[in-house]
Amino acid sequence: MHRAPATTPVLKSNLHSPSRQLIDLRMMHADLDARIDLGALEAVPDEFLLRRLKKQRLALRDQIDCLERALQPPEPA
Repeated sequence: MHRAPATTPVLKSNLHSPSRQLIDLRMMHADLDARIDLGALEAVPDEFLLRRLKKQRLALRDQIDCLERALQPPEPA
């Protein structure tokens, strides 16, 4: 019987690290940008869909900003 290799704790923790989350959020944001751009180019754009995608993109941008602030080192006093 063949077993899948066990994921090391270091590797597993990196999947959920804040920097990894930031990368995932940025990729999702870029995907939404592309979908919005393509949707706007249609002969008859679906305005409801575009509005919903733009709201999702804005929510992702807020999450990205929040995570970036959390990852910044504190400023010296």
